[in-house]
Amino acid sequence: MFRPLAITLCLLASVSAVEKTFLNPISEGADPWVTKNGKQYVWCHSEGNRGIALWVSDRLTSMGQKHVIWTAPESGPYAKEVWAPEIHLLDGKWHVYFAASDGKNANHLAYVLTSRDADPLGPYTVHGPFATGDGKDGKSPNIWAIDMTVLEVSGKRYAIWSGWDAPGTDKQFLYIAPMKSPTELSGPRVLLAKNDDYLWERTEEKQESRGLAEGPEVLQNGGRTFVTYSTAASWLPTYKLGMLELTGKDPLDPKSWTKRPEPVFRGTDETYGIGHSCFVKSADDREWWHVYHAKRDKGTGWRRAIFVQPFTFGADGLPDFGKPVAPGTPLPFPSGESSPTPKLPVSADFTQGHPKGFSYYGHLQFVAFEKDGMHLGTVPEKPVNDYRSGEKLVLDGGEFTDFEATATLRFVKGDRDAGLLFRVTQPSVGFDAQSGYFAGLIPRDKMLVLGKMDGKGWKEIGRAPVELPAEATHQLGVIARGPVIKVTLGGKEVLTVRDESYPAGTVGLRVVDTHACFSKLEVKTVGGR
Repeated sequence: MFRPLAITLCLLASVSAVEKTFLNPISEGADPWVTKNGKQYVWCHSEGNRGIALWVSDRLTSMGQKHVIWTAPESGPYAKEVWAPEIHLLDGKWHVYFAASDGKNANHLAYVLTSRDADPLGPYTVHGPFATGDGKDGKSPNIWAIDMTVLEVSGKRYAIWSGWDAPGTDKQFLYIAPMKSPTELSGPRVLLAKNDDYLWERTEEKQESRGLAEGPEVLQNGGRTFVTYSTAASWLPTYKLGMLELTGKDPLDPKSWTKRPEPVFRGTDETYGIGHSCFVKSADDREWWHVYHAKRDKGTGWRRAIFVQPFTFGADGLPDFGKPVAPGTPLPFPSGESSPTPKLPVSADFTQGHPKGFSYYGHLQFVAFEKDGMHLGTVPEKPVNDYRSGEKLVLDGGEFTDFEATATLRFVKGDRDAGLLFRVTQPSVGFDAQSGYFAGLIPRDKMLVLGKMDGKGWKEIGRAPVELPAEATHQLGVIARGPVIKVTLGGKEVLTVRDESYPAGTVGLRVVDTHACFSKLEVKTVGGR
């Protein structure tokens, strides 16, 4: 048995309860794509290289709820390596362009999913591959292609993608072709631009290294058409954005495109390996926002996270992307967007799927909603570019001061922390990337721990020994009333602490290098509903 342990620690309040800003990165992931659908944002992501998921949100700063719309077959030409999907509403239906292969990169080609109707959540049918090769038919032979996007200008539609110049060369250039329909090209490909006009377009920014161009994305404003592209090495910090502008009348004529002589967006010492951008308006259409990924490590690799930040157009009509924001830097919400303000009581049953109003921060493959609840920190059999980051699911916009919160959980694999976040503000991707408190169970130490985070680090403020039988289901609770915080297990008080650092905030669930299943979260006023 355990006895309540009382600890007192008094600090000055340091955080406002009202969320007015957010922090980057907002998610794990690479090759981000987001578009507006009425008042909602629709994010499109590869589902572990084996499918495609849409995340639907009311806000640009949160990816919202996850919906898997397509799973690749077990075998075949588009069964593996599903890369860089992006969704477009064309001719009244949604079209998801993606690249896939049979498991060998050299066999990557471009495909498209088409929805049945105007519902982005499907169902979908698959079409392709597109004829992205040589010859009049584009298939003699068909040639490697990734990162396909759509350009609409002067009433006509074109596909732009990154492709090899010949089979097996591994040399990436930007190509363009006219479209007969959203699922078919109507003419041969045209080389849009060279990939090594400038030293900064080469992988290591050296004369002896090769040029590389990929991730084309369209940006149109004030009657002008731009195409940004990612260049240099995606696996190195040298990755950056170049830009072309359509200055002629015919998009199929390479002479109609003018390349900017300098990068339009490049990394800093804090945010590097940036690329594969897309561009979207704020909720009220008053602001432009830049969405891109950045590397997590300065070494070789593809572990990345997603950033969003505003940009403007200069007096010359050119986009001014500025510099990539440093992780953890507060930014105002996009114009017209505000953090929601949920009211108590809150009850979330995770056995029914991903509830609306909760945002996930962590590796996209490390969360799953099953019949028995939300599996947080679950590691798939074959993870893609994985990393741990204190995976968490957080209720959007809560500003709770005095409340009771209870989480029902069990440990599946691992013996580190799993438990409740509370009085939390400004959550982001990272172990301690939030301000607020965490009460967690640690099977390894048979301990309950309480601590606080300031967005950069962790400080323990109390712990107590507890019994944690293997495979048992636990009810972990927090009762917060002013500066007094009580932590309960199975309804019995275990730990009491006095701390004034964080007077209010939202609630959530979090794991630390552990896989736990959460079936329920309930939050109510102290002593009431």
